[in-house]
Amino acid sequence: MKTRVTALLSTLLAASLALSGCGGGREATTTTETTAGTTASAEGFASDATIGVALPWLGTQNWKEAEVMFTEQLTEAGYQPLVQAADNKVPQQQQQIEAMIEQGAKAIVVGAVDGTQLGSVLETAKGAGVTIIAYDRLIENTDAVDGVVQFGSLRTGQLQGQSLLDGLAERKGDGPYTIELFGGGPADANAPNFFTGAMEVLQPKIDDGTLVVVSGQTEFTQVATPDWDNAKAQARMDSLLSGFYSGTPIDGVLSPNDGIGRAILTSAKQAGQELPVVTGLDAENESIVSIAAGEQYSTVAKPTQDLVAKTIELIDAAQQGEELPAPDETVDNGATEVGIYQLDPIVVTLDNAREVFADDPDRLQYLS
Repeated sequence: MKTRVTALLSTLLAASLALSGCGGGREATTTTETTAGTTASAEGFASDATIGVALPWLGTQNWKEAEVMFTEQLTEAGYQPLVQAADNKVPQQQQQIEAMIEQGAKAIVVGAVDGTQLGSVLETAKGAGVTIIAYDRLIENTDAVDGVVQFGSLRTGQLQGQSLLDGLAERKGDGPYTIELFGGGPADANAPNFFTGAMEVLQPKIDDGTLVVVSGQTEFTQVATPDWDNAKAQARMDSLLSGFYSGTPIDGVLSPNDGIGRAILTSAKQAGQELPVVTGLDAENESIVSIAAGEQYSTVAKPTQDLVAKTIELIDAAQQGEELPAPDETVDNGATEVGIYQLDPIVVTLDNAREVFADDPDRLQYLS
């Protein structure tokens, strides 16, 4: 009997959809292929639905800003925000996402601790009809992701590499220049891209002798900083200075973010080195103070409010049962082509900081 009833219902549903045509998107749960090759719910969901936000941790300013901004802006948009951070622990993030599914979240935003370790739990979420938006970091090896919102990671690295060259010319006179290279956390899919982008700029100058990496450590696996840990970066810098620069000045250091950049500068000060040219990322308040003081040379601004706003734009489209907007590009995440919604970062030095932060009084105050 159950089988016959199910078959009858299926027949009636098919007939209804055939009569209603494309206008019947809210009459049944369907799946629509996006231009990115990923899938998004075509049914939509309630305008006051629960929206989960799974952040990796709150250990840097940009993630703290994301926690506050998602809570405020999702509330303003009428949703019920459920924002949690995982203290950089994969099992904790997996459990948090599972809890969001159980609490009926209709969309989940994921800033992955490790983008290769979330496939199973996100596939469970997709099976429950949840829209999955990767935030800032690519989610890999699963088709259970509808899109990625991030600043261009290769472009970020290119800006860092060029800024290092510009700072060396400005502060250290003519080359050749002695430099060292630092990368970010290897579990973060952005980190090798930052490094790759930077090396597109720096490698030709290494090859022609303008830049000399005294330690010889030029591969990402050699220069990566596990967990983006500032203390680990400082310990490595201490080791580099004692091992290779006891009688040699160091002119510059490629740093993948602001916290690591400040750790590098601390190490150089403690070693009695004249401060090297140091790059950064995230425009953290402490680094803006350092830039204003003439210490850290540059950072790259990736305004959190822009990332959050773009993410909520995608959530709104899913809520209304619409296809997600066409992405800026697609990338193979190891399982499917994922749409990337890409924003443009901007390099910040003392010369342009006031202009960049003209509408950001929180940061602007640190330049006075």
